[in-house]
Amino acid sequence: MPSAELAGQQTPSVTHAFACKDLIGIEPLSVADITAILDTAVSFRRVSERPIKKVPALRGKTVVCLFFEPSTRTRTSFEIAGKRLSADVQSISAATSSVVKGETLFDTARNIEAMHPDLLVLRHSSAGAAKLLAKHCSAAVINAGDGAHEHPTQALLDALTIRDHKQTFEGLRVAIVGDIAHSRVARSNILCLSKLGVQVVLGAPPTLLPAGIEDLQDGLEVHHRLEPAIEGADVVMMLRIQVERGGSMNIPSRAEYARLYGLNATRLALAKPDAIVMHPGPMNRGVEITSEIADGPRSVILEQVANGLAVRMAALYLLCGGNPAHVDTAA
Repeated sequence: MPSAELAGQQTPSVTHAFACKDLIGIEPLSVADITAILDTAVSFRRVSERPIKKVPALRGKTVVCLFFEPSTRTRTSFEIAGKRLSADVQSISAATSSVVKGETLFDTARNIEAMHPDLLVLRHSSAGAAKLLAKHCSAAVINAGDGAHEHPTQALLDALTIRDHKQTFEGLRVAIVGDIAHSRVARSNILCLSKLGVQVVLGAPPTLLPAGIEDLQDGLEVHHRLEPAIEGADVVMMLRIQVERGGSMNIPSRAEYARLYGLNATRLALAKPDAIVMHPGPMNRGVEITSEIADGPRSVILEQVANGLAVRMAALYLLCGGNPAHVDTAA
């Protein structure tokens, strides 16, 4: 994985005071906030390269992960992130919680808060669920994905991966292709990358584009075909069809979608020669992306996963009151 050191840069010094209580979405964050998280993540990334992958930065803190939707990468990386910072981490899924007995999310959270955790990480199928918790809980709240609304840490890890390879955001053209209508990843990336000076381009069939998407961000470019979206792109980000949110009902068939919107070597040749390929996972190989591309030299998909751990360590640290100015000492 490219690092600040390999790129000939020094590990960034984080000086911006991160004053956010919660991380619910990208929209409330300033460019300085985003940069502070990315720079903190670079410092914590070194922890995972050590023989003993643990630092005492959050010793004595308690993190509760509430996951009411299936998750592999996000849930696991939040759990590992907390443990590598020496926090006490407790994970709860819908199937093993009192939600199955009819308890509301609000009551579940309030009962957990009565045990005085320092931070709640929530994934939920309803948009706005994390904001509701943040409003009524004194503990910090991180949104790990709420419906089709936002997934802020995914956008932040994507931004870090792009910065690793391109060194700067200014002037970049990033194409996001796939099920935009049902994707919280797309929304968070549009907001995050646009704030950082990136030209964001969307590519999707009309049935997978939300009405009025052009109004989400000034300068957003939208295409109904894959080819013009990725032409000249510095980064190509592919998204899967969100079957669990009804995305498959908006296409004739997976085979037809793959024929028209699947990323293969011929189509990737339209992007810049040094373009990187990203995917938030899970991938549907042979549908939105071929194995040749997913496993090829221009794919940074596994780097995204590694950066996800570092970004979530940074988010936990900062929201639990960690001092950005002392991050090198903490790491």
